[in-house]
Amino acid sequence: MQFTGTKDYIATEDLKVAVNAAVTLERPLLVKGEPGTGKTVLAIEVAKSLGAPLLEWHVKSTTKAQQGLYEYDAVARLRDGQLGEERARDVANYIKRGKLWEAFVADARPVLLIDEIDKADIEFPNDLLQELDRMEFFVYETNETVTARQRPIVIITSNNEKELPDAFLRRCFFHYIKFPDAATMEDIVEVHFPGIKKRLVSEALKVFYEIRDVPGLKKKPSTSELLDWLKLLLAEDVPEDVLRERDPRKAIPPLHGALLKNEQDVHMFERLAFLARRDQG
Repeated sequence: MQFTGTKDYIATEDLKVAVNAAVTLERPLLVKGEPGTGKTVLAIEVAKSLGAPLLEWHVKSTTKAQQGLYEYDAVARLRDGQLGEERARDVANYIKRGKLWEAFVADARPVLLIDEIDKADIEFPNDLLQELDRMEFFVYETNETVTARQRPIVIITSNNEKELPDAFLRRCFFHYIKFPDAATMEDIVEVHFPGIKKRLVSEALKVFYEIRDVPGLKKKPSTSELLDWLKLLLAEDVPEDVLRERDPRKAIPPLHGALLKNEQDVHMFERLAFLARRDQG
């Protein structure tokens, strides 16, 4: 099983190597990078490329590791028991399988995405160590051990909101997705907008990277935001001449709401425009 990228996802050579190394080592692939660099989409495209089923576990701040294994609804069983329901006799009727359980018993080797693991409590990664290492866990309510039929391909994403424990990191193959350079970004844009005017893309990318290079920017625009901006430029039929204009008194680009998502950053650009007008006046 070799990941070579797909027609819908531009994967750099080092990313392909990382995915295939994790598959070979049978270790989780921990992927970090700026928001909007395609970490989550990677799992979708790996599954598509390998023809494997995809299971997605999107982690929230309230998510507990146990939920990935299973959840037991004791309240529902008690209620049904009080109502004399026949199903209350079997505890298995009240156990809901989690994503890890589903991955362990899948007929074909699946891709399991554990998305944004750093959103959860700091103990969350440690609570999954044994399950990801041994590929099995015990269900106390039914007195059974669930063992993986085959090791799933596990892809874990993190936005670096908090440090992950060393014991967890030791069990992963790590890859940091660098922000795409202009050439790679052109390929990404072509995938999403086939046949788009090269001059429009060239001018848009100049503006985009200039914005990202502004010192003190609170939130740099990401790849997904660039794609949204280009979609708006096409919808509004904004000519590349407007983007080529380098009048510092018009520091904020057209339809900037797709790129700048923070009032502090908008104010910064307005301030730059004001200073430019003052200097020229």
